Amino acid sequence: MQVVRGWVARQMPWIGALGLLGAAAQATAGDYDGSPQVQAFVAEMTRDHGFAPEQLQAVFAEVERKQSILDAISRPAERVKPWKDYRPMFLTDARIARGVDFWRQHEATLARAELTFGVPAQVIVAIIGVETFFGRNTGNYRVIDALSTLGFDYPPRADFFRKELREYLLLARDQQVDPLSLKGSYAGAMGLPQFMPSSFRAYAVDFDGDGHINIWNNADDAIGSVASYFQRHGWVEGEAVVSRAQVSGAQADQGLTQGIEPASTVAQLRALGWTSQDALPDDLPVTAFRLEGENGPEYWMGLKNFYAITRYNRSVMYAMAVHQLSEQLVKARGVN
Repeated sequence: MQVVRGWVARQMPWIGALGLLGAAAQATAGDYDGSPQVQAFVAEMTRDHGFAPEQLQAVFAEVERKQSILDAISRPAERVKPWKDYRPMFLTDARIARGVDFWRQHEATLARAELTFGVPAQVIVAIIGVETFFGRNTGNYRVIDALSTLGFDYPPRADFFRKELREYLLLARDQQVDPLSLKGSYAGAMGLPQFMPSSFRAYAVDFDGDGHINIWNNADDAIGSVASYFQRHGWVEGEAVVSRAQVSGAQADQGLTQGIEPASTVAQLRALGWTSQDALPDDLPVTAFRLEGENGPEYWMGLKNFYAITRYNRSVMYAMAVHQLSEQLVKARGVN
């Protein structure tokens, strides 16, 4: 997609409202034109963030409510797949081969990101590979349609998506892009790394120095932004991600972590029958988890960098998929 800067195509600059009402009059009325919820939201954005109300009313006059988005987010979650079925979805020959190509194509940028942020190139590549298959699947919904639909018509998480809608409009103003032009997933996740607007504003970087942040079709900015995200979420340069464990005794499962956050130290797990294959400090907090692998149960200790990956997506299996894809990328590329 082509990012439209400055609203030039619509003669609707973010800064100043001259000429805006004329443009708004030509717009086709959208599903949220005149909505009381939207009017309240516009008033909030005007009061708290200095938007001209006519600006936002002109935008919402063209926003569409998408029933397909409501259907997708309301669909009952599929039964969680066991690791032996989940892993093959992401560690495919095609994804690994495309990842190696992506790495070679952007080798200099990845090396600079690793030097700047301390995050290994293979982890950055793996995230983009898992999230969007290196840009193949970035989403076809207008971001403003997705966030408006969920913010105004999905009560279970309306507050969250209205917050993201607020962040998105601020993002569009900051970056001088038309908020009606950007596309993403049905939940409003954007670009190669699938950042939500709040993550974009907090962690995305202009890594090619052109004065704009474009994670949609600028791999340099996407790479730098992923590395920035991980650095800000506690990635420790040079440290491992996980350690395989052996367990014994009736108390072993008592050590399994409930949730994601590291809850037990290595010493506490040892007392319950856990033995790490690596030398780890006794006082190190870890996330202890079990996966159902092809050859039976696998026991793992997730370290600080594992927890950093789960901050991207709060799933143990997601983090393991990213980690193991990164290992396979290194192997396939022939890098020690």
